[in-house]
Amino acid sequence: MALFKKKNQPEETKAAVEKEIDYKELVLAALDKKLEKGNLYDGCIIMPRGFTVDVRIGRVDEKEDVKLLQVVFVIGHDDFDEPIIDPVDAQGKSFEEAAKMAVEIFYGSLWHPMDQALSKKSPVHIPVTYLQQHYEFDMYAQSIVRIGAQEKGQPTMLVNFILNEMPKYLGSKKYYWLRIYLAKHKDRAIIEVRINGSVCVELSKFFADYVKAWDAENTFMCEKQCAVFVQREDDQCPFTKETVMKGAKYTLGKLVEVKNQEEYQVLCNELEEIVGDKDLAAEIRIFVPEVMAKLTLGYQEGDSLFLIEGDNKIEFKKTQLRSYFYIQQAAIEFLSQQPPQQVVQSIVAKSVAFRELKNIVQSANQKAIDEGKEANFTPQDMYVPGTAYKVGTEGYKAW
Repeated sequence: MALFKKKNQPEETKAAVEKEIDYKELVLAALDKKLEKGNLYDGCIIMPRGFTVDVRIGRVDEKEDVKLLQVVFVIGHDDFDEPIIDPVDAQGKSFEEAAKMAVEIFYGSLWHPMDQALSKKSPVHIPVTYLQQHYEFDMYAQSIVRIGAQEKGQPTMLVNFILNEMPKYLGSKKYYWLRIYLAKHKDRAIIEVRINGSVCVELSKFFADYVKAWDAENTFMCEKQCAVFVQREDDQCPFTKETVMKGAKYTLGKLVEVKNQEEYQVLCNELEEIVGDKDLAAEIRIFVPEVMAKLTLGYQEGDSLFLIEGDNKIEFKKTQLRSYFYIQQAAIEFLSQQPPQQVVQSIVAKSVAFRELKNIVQSANQKAIDEGKEANFTPQDMYVPGTAYKVGTEGYKAW
């Protein structure tokens, strides 16, 4: 790499650059020692029952003789639709010390409940019912990682703040994982709740008063807790993530060409052949333009989906519909390729959200003009509770 061939670098800088290749080795060595049941092999830790723990190095820095290291731990398993990812920020007087701290945080926050799940130790029963479907889950959550002045005293079980809400967010998958991250310094607070890596904005409000009470005027304070939810039955879903991604990518490419209802029907028929499931095909063609609208127009959207059946509107959560975040991933990958603006606009213009937001924005700005005010209302000023959708097939089953 050219990075190692630059001339006239100070000796200290050269040493730091050369040492960069050892960061992952430092973390893996500490992790191998901590996870007594694992075996270090080919750059990752192999655990019993097919679990693997990989390590990726993020930001590396040094401030006032303090070594700063960001480590991303990745747990994989064949039963996961996507790996469990846990980013950890650590520090120490040396990078070896920072690596050990990162491992301790990972072990206490994420691996502890995962280890409990493997041994089925102290589960909490979580029944889930939505869209006339029922699932039984066991939750594993014990450890809380805390940094700052409030480390004294008994730790608060963060998951208890949202325990009654969790059945609304669990669906048909074998595994779900929850990550709660709270931080505060002076008046700036961060509240982030993720399920399977996706931010759930509506769950943050349950922690607002708790974090507000922290006295972080002269220090940085942080609390973090992870939980693992395991379905008691095996995953019965008839399609895979790869199938959804393939169908979504096909739809993203084809929607640009659709100019009329006849062409749209051709897309629908071809999509159904590709994914082999009429219900899944309907979800993909409905949500592709809606997700693209959300990603590009900049409005804030809640965690909900609204299934329209006749005169009824049934609310459930995006995390409960397996295809939704796979479609979102396909859309993000599509946008990362920087397609022409007119291509993006062509897809977004086919979304219900775009048409509704366009009318609302025009109406709000016209009202402002009529009142002699500046017309500067944009989609970024709006909050939408979720996405409504309707599937015309009889006996529709959401996975």
